[in-house]
Amino acid sequence: MEIDNFFQSIPERLLPLFEKAENTWNILDMLKDFVQESIRPNLPDLVSPGTPLAEHVVLLPNGWLTDGFEVLCNPSTKGKMQVWIEGEPVPQASLLCAGAVFTDFDIEIGAGVTIEPGALIKGPAIIGKGTEVRQGAYVRGDSIFCEKCVVGHTTEVKHAIFLDNAKAGHFAYIGDSILGSNVNLGAGTKLANLKFSPGSVSVVIEGRKVDTGRRKIGAILGDNVQTGCNSVTNPGALLGSNCLVPPNQSVPPGFYKPGSIIRG
Repeated sequence: MEIDNFFQSIPERLLPLFEKAENTWNILDMLKDFVQESIRPNLPDLVSPGTPLAEHVVLLPNGWLTDGFEVLCNPSTKGKMQVWIEGEPVPQASLLCAGAVFTDFDIEIGAGVTIEPGALIKGPAIIGKGTEVRQGAYVRGDSIFCEKCVVGHTTEVKHAIFLDNAKAGHFAYIGDSILGSNVNLGAGTKLANLKFSPGSVSVVIEGRKVDTGRRKIGAILGDNVQTGCNSVTNPGALLGSNCLVPPNQSVPPGFYKPGSIIRG
C-alpha cells in the first residue's frame, strides 16, 4: 500500500522512518526503535518522575525558568495559556504547568509547547513545536507529535504518530495509529487497535485480503481526514487522504480511496 495514498508532506526528521516502509503499517513496526534512536530528551532536572510538578516551568532557547515570567489565559489570548516576560508574549517559550506528570526523563519538548495541568506523559515521547497536551491527556509512550498538534482533554495516545497540525481535541483514543497532516478527530472518536479474535489483523485492499502481521493496529488516517463525533474505526482501517467519516459511524477494516465519504 503506497504511502502517497495517505501522506504528501512528511517532516524531514521522519523521512527515514516513512521511506523504509513497504506498507503504511510497517511504519508502526519500526516506530519504537526510531523514537528511541532519534529522541533528544530535555526535561529539567527538577522534574520528579511520577510526581505532579509543584510549579510552572518554562523552557526558553537558553534554558529552563521557574520564575521571572507570567502565564496568561484570558480572552486576549483566545483561551490559550501563554508565557509572558516583561509584558510581552514569548511564542517560543514552552510551558510545563504545575500539576503535569512525567513518569521518566525520556521525553523531548519542542519550542512553544504547552503541557496543561493534569496531563500524564510516559516516555519515550517526542512533542514537537507548538503542540498542546491538554488537561487530563494521557500519553503512554513510543509516540511522536510533530508541529502544532493537539492531544485533547481525556484523550489517550499510545504508540502513535501525529503529523503536523493533527488534532484529537476531545475524548479520543488513538492506539497504534498514524494521523496525517491536518487530520481532525471529532469529539469521542476512537481508533480501536485490538481485534477480538486471535491472530493478526488482515485488511482488504482492492479485493485482496492482506495480512498486516500485527496483532495490534489502529487506523492509518491520511492527510486532511476528518472524523465526526463518536465515530469508531475498527482495527486495520486505512483511510486515504481527504476521507470523511460522518458522526456515529463505525468504519470496518480495509483501504478507503482518497476522498471517500465512509458511511455505514
